[in-house]
Amino acid sequence: MVREQYITTSEDVGNLSPVPEYIYKIGIYGWRKRCLYLFVLLLIIILVVNFALTIWILRVMWFNTEGMGLLQVTADGVRLEGESEFLFPVYAQEIDSRDDSDLLVHSTENVSLNARNENGNVTGRLSVGPQTALGYGQHFTVSSKNDKMLFQADGNEAVVGVGKLRVTGPEGGLFEHSVETPLVKGDAQEDLRLDSPTRFVTMDAPKGVHLKAHSGNAEVMSNMDILLHSSEGLLILDSGALRLLNLPEGEAGASSGNTQGFYEVCVCPSGKLFLSKAGVTSTCSERQEC
Repeated sequence: MVREQYITTSEDVGNLSPVPEYIYKIGIYGWRKRCLYLFVLLLIIILVVNFALTIWILRVMWFNTEGMGLLQVTADGVRLEGESEFLFPVYAQEIDSRDDSDLLVHSTENVSLNARNENGNVTGRLSVGPQTALGYGQHFTVSSKNDKMLFQADGNEAVVGVGKLRVTGPEGGLFEHSVETPLVKGDAQEDLRLDSPTRFVTMDAPKGVHLKAHSGNAEVMSNMDILLHSSEGLLILDSGALRLLNLPEGEAGASSGNTQGFYEVCVCPSGKLFLSKAGVTSTCSERQEC
């Protein structure tokens, strides 16, 4: 407290007027003072708690000079050690594994990889789920380690670039449409079978079709007709023995001087084959019932 006294004088110098006393109190007292101290104490407590939480977060997240825990920031990008879990989409230009370990991408639902253009539209997508794996894109290519095309597919065709396509399933390969190939070959210990249960099997080539069986038999069976047609050439059956079973025997053929039971094979103008008893001269005639 500061006490100030003011002395006033009148015209009569000898007479002094009474001196009033004015007292000014400077400071905070009472409940205001207690509230101020309580507020300062609360600020100190909040500052200590924040500092403790900051130290705890730094220790839990493993912050260091190189990065955060297993996450290291290098000049080439970001490096992760161990297993990492991402709760939201990850955008990266390139993801590589270590030289001595594999890259494993695991998910309880599915794993999707999307490629987008500059407009943000998805141009390619690979989705691997618990039951199916789907790929979407204009072109699909499988290459070897020396950058040789092994398999390529698009909306028009599928190309196998290897020298040999081998089907090892017990039921073979099923083709719903035509197949173009220079060679169809069976395994050395297995038979080669071309089968169409309800339709036709057609083999066509601009310069010829060759059927070869090096160590076994070549059989052609059909419930209906078997047609062998050559537009500009010969039909050659090259074999040590050619057997045509169940050929009909002509009834109008002449058998002059034949007693040995020999027959000759005759061909009708329509191409039908039949047997006729052989004689000194040919017994085939256009008068045979064709």
